[in-house]
Amino acid sequence: MTARPTLTRRQREVLLLAANGNTNAQIARWLGVTPNSVAEVLAKAYRALGVADRAQAVAVSLRLELLDMDAVFLPAAFGLEVQHRHEGRQKLPVS
Repeated sequence: MTARPTLTRRQREVLLLAANGNTNAQIARWLGVTPNSVAEVLAKAYRALGVADRAQAVAVSLRLELLDMDAVFLPAAFGLEVQHRHEGRQKLPVS
């Protein structure tokens, strides 16, 4: 049996934002870091999870309950741009 992977707080934070369809540049703006920093955090998360890409990392993190499914759309509540498959990027209003 393999040990359950662990992620740092920052890795979970970046994966949560990625789960909402945000690009590295959008995540970087949200967190006040560079896109390269976001890419580095994601790369470390991929290695920790044993996956090759963003979609796999989000899926594994949700399956292992490393990310809270109820929080996946949380950034939209703060007016962060989110990617919609059919509507393109849009900024959601804050209620």
